[in-house]
Amino acid sequence: MATIDKPLPNVSETVIEVPKQEELVEAKEEIIERKDQQGNIEVTMDEEGGAEIAFDPKAVSGEGGEDHFENLADFLGDEVLEPLGSKMVDHFNEYKESRGDWEDTYRNGLDLLGFKYERRTEPFRGASGVNHPVLAEAVTQFQAQAYKELLPADGPVRTQILGAVDTAKEEQSKRVKDFMNYQIMDQMKEYEPEFDQMLFYLPLSGSTFKKVYYDDLLGRAVSKFVPADDLIVPYSANSLEDAEAVIHVIKISENDLRKQQVAGFYRDIELGSPPVTENQLEDKKLELEGIAKDGQEDQYTLYEVHTNLDLEGYEDMGEDGEPTGIKLPYVVTVSQAGQKVLAIRRNYGEQDPLRKKVNYFVQFKFLPGTGFYGFGLIHMIGGLTRTATAALRQLLDAGTLANLPAGFKSRGIRVRDDAQPLQPGEFRDVDAPGGNIKDQFMTLPFKGPDQTLLQLMGVVVSAGQRFAAIADMQVGDGNQGAAVGTTVALLERGSRVMSAIHKRVYVGLKQEFKLLAEVFKTYLPPVYPYDVPGATREIKVQDFDDRIDILPVADPNIFSQTQRISIAQSQLQLAQSNPRMHNLYQAYRSMYDALGVKNVNAILPPPAPPQPMDPALENIMATSGKPFQAFPGQDHKAHIDSHCNRFIFSIFVSLFFLFNRSTFFVHCSTFHTHIIFVVAICHISSSSRHSTTHFFYSATNLHSSRFSDLFVISWICHYFFPPLFLKICVPFIP
Repeated sequence: MATIDKPLPNVSETVIEVPKQEELVEAKEEIIERKDQQGNIEVTMDEEGGAEIAFDPKAVSGEGGEDHFENLADFLGDEVLEPLGSKMVDHFNEYKESRGDWEDTYRNGLDLLGFKYERRTEPFRGASGVNHPVLAEAVTQFQAQAYKELLPADGPVRTQILGAVDTAKEEQSKRVKDFMNYQIMDQMKEYEPEFDQMLFYLPLSGSTFKKVYYDDLLGRAVSKFVPADDLIVPYSANSLEDAEAVIHVIKISENDLRKQQVAGFYRDIELGSPPVTENQLEDKKLELEGIAKDGQEDQYTLYEVHTNLDLEGYEDMGEDGEPTGIKLPYVVTVSQAGQKVLAIRRNYGEQDPLRKKVNYFVQFKFLPGTGFYGFGLIHMIGGLTRTATAALRQLLDAGTLANLPAGFKSRGIRVRDDAQPLQPGEFRDVDAPGGNIKDQFMTLPFKGPDQTLLQLMGVVVSAGQRFAAIADMQVGDGNQGAAVGTTVALLERGSRVMSAIHKRVYVGLKQEFKLLAEVFKTYLPPVYPYDVPGATREIKVQDFDDRIDILPVADPNIFSQTQRISIAQSQLQLAQSNPRMHNLYQAYRSMYDALGVKNVNAILPPPAPPQPMDPALENIMATSGKPFQAFPGQDHKAHIDSHCNRFIFSIFVSLFFLFNRSTFFVHCSTFHTHIIFVVAICHISSSSRHSTTHFFYSATNLHSSRFSDLFVISWICHYFFPPLFLKICVPFIP
């Protein structure tokens, strides 16, 4: 560039150097690739020499998380996340250590199931290692029975209308019931197998859990089974509601974890290889299944901590705009590998002014314990099972020793290997002088199985079965012709424990269904159509409101088909004892339903609906005490005249019996009861004697002789007590 010929006064001459084209291209590429240390600001150069700056305002300002469901860990620095991750892991170790005795009892009790045969060498090689099946029998019996009752083939959900019943509510109730059963039995593939597994764990550990939430990857609601050993709470907690923290131990594969990171649910950070950890309870379960670890972990362990925190930058603010110091509910996910925080999310409703904790877990208890975790059969009859196992092994060992005797044989005076115990069928050399051959052998005096020990084992087993079993055997073995009261007493005596357990499971299911309904209400579109075999249905979000109560289809008072059949049989016996007072059809129908008969109408046709009858048949029905009904379109005046003629005839017959049997005072005693009906009849007869009058005669269903008494008493009172008759009747006569 040329210099200025005439420089301005007091201004020094300036020379501008223009860079070469290669230098401009190199500088441009360097600026394009340049970012700030956090990687949040990007500067690019345009062709005209300008600069374009792209940056995330939230990241630059150190704030973020305006979206209620955002992962707040993306906006917090390592100086906050690292201490938080270490603190959460320390809490986990502390809570887990506090329940160590519970884990030891549970782990040792798993051996009593006898799933793995024990090869014993004491007191001799080949000694019995069998376990008595009293515990395993009780567990499988409960699991099989509860599974059938609580999860029927048509679905486990029923609905109940709250408030006044109308057509709109009935349709809404049916839509909610059909949709929830469709989701549970058809869409939620994991529900049935995991519910079945939960019912097996429940009588063992005493507590199991379900976790209900919306899975973004699956795009639907999920109800996952959580074993008690994977859900940890502080030692001071008594329930999920008052627990300061709830820690869910999650096992996740590397690929599934990567999916969650790519989807943005977890922070996309490097975790390294999963560390090898020792878990005695988990190892015991693998041992019972016959599975051994290969020394290398193939799953990551995550700690999902539901707790209260006071996070800097996301504090609870008061009306004055200052932090109140109140901790808010959060869900913090920490990896066991490196104690790194993967996610921090708010755990309260976006529109909730009170910011109450959202609960995702449901607890099922077998028996209420002294703390958070309930008691199972391991805790209650574990000692009896261990005693029965010891007695059974001694009886089998005694039989083995008696059938395969061992002893000594003579060979001088010295005995070879005398320090080792004799094995069944073994004869050991003995150094002894010669003699008769029968004198050279001596069998040890092993006694066979002892009858006293056998009876003792029977007492122990009976005690365990009485505690854990249900009343099926007692009712089934009883006299089928016994009185109803005897059957009910046997049923009630044998079902007390099981009925209480069934009600606890019922309460847990009810809470689980309510959490599922909340998930549907939150994530479903306003109208959601879905297809079922042979039809297309739809559900509305507004259907999940407070007008419909969602309940398990199971009856909390009936936990087995045997109990249901016994109750139906008792009802049938009572109905047969006095059929005039009972609906026999409904009694037989209940019996068929209890038996599980599908097409009941083919076996027990329903009674025909009432049909119009002529006046003569109606008179016969009234005489026999059977009900009859008036229908629109009948000649009601003709019916009324016929009935009046019948009643007038009954008056003369009743007068004859009245004065010949001296029952005047007996009939007069019913005067105050009958006179009201007489006035009512007179009132209706004096007005429109059409369909209303005929309907009155039909609806009363009174015996014809009672009407005769009415007219007789009214006639006598009219002629013998006119003042009293008028005094009572005048207020009712129009």
